[in-house]
Amino acid sequence: MAGILFIISAPSGSGKSTLVSELRKQLSGVDFAVSWTTRAPRGSEEDGREYHFRSREEFERMVAAGMFLEHAEVFGHLYGTSRESLDEARRAGHDLLLDIDVQGGAQVRASMPEAVSIFVLPPNPKVLRTRLRNRSRAEGVVNEAELYRRLSEASKEIENFRQYGYILVNDILDRAVAQLEAIVLSERYFRNGEAIAYRSRRVLEVAAACLQTNSQERLKPVLEAFGILGDSRQQELNFEEESDDD
Repeated sequence: MAGILFIISAPSGSGKSTLVSELRKQLSGVDFAVSWTTRAPRGSEEDGREYHFRSREEFERMVAAGMFLEHAEVFGHLYGTSRESLDEARRAGHDLLLDIDVQGGAQVRASMPEAVSIFVLPPNPKVLRTRLRNRSRAEGVVNEAELYRRLSEASKEIENFRQYGYILVNDILDRAVAQLEAIVLSERYFRNGEAIAYRSRRVLEVAAACLQTNSQERLKPVLEAFGILGDSRQQELNFEEESDDD
């Protein structure tokens, strides 16, 4: 059975890592590509668990050797996904989840358009700010300047939501996990003919509701909260009208 490549992107602090962790507890046959980075470990992070931590020099040697499926610089640090992660998943017949930023997501989609792309959104800036601050406290470092820089960057990243096939709003964790699980199961069903349990119809309905083309009403208040659907940009980003035209 061919494995499916899932791209999951989100602004920092949106909770995508927690979603992926919970998903893997519930579904078998799902591998996770541990990214490589030049930044230093934070808090209780361990090499090979959260990230593979390497020097910039070593990372750049890996880039030159063509070892990365994608790589990008984010907040002054390099991040990348090794090709070996995808090769290992394919050999095992497993799906592979890539937790990567929008730059990396664009690179992977360009080379592998068959990949399933999922964008995770926080419900509003206040919730995102709280999550970022709580994470910083847990890591033992609270840098308000860094926090607000990430909040500013979040709005820019969210503008890329159109590039993704599925949209999740992570306001209630259990619901978001159920939606992510439904997306994976439905893609397995349609691509590989893999049977779904007795609740198959409900699973397919949940996944279909997360398609970007079916998410306009749910997305609108989130985008407005981040200033993406403000008066000055309403016409440019009015996806509801564009969807009707299609």
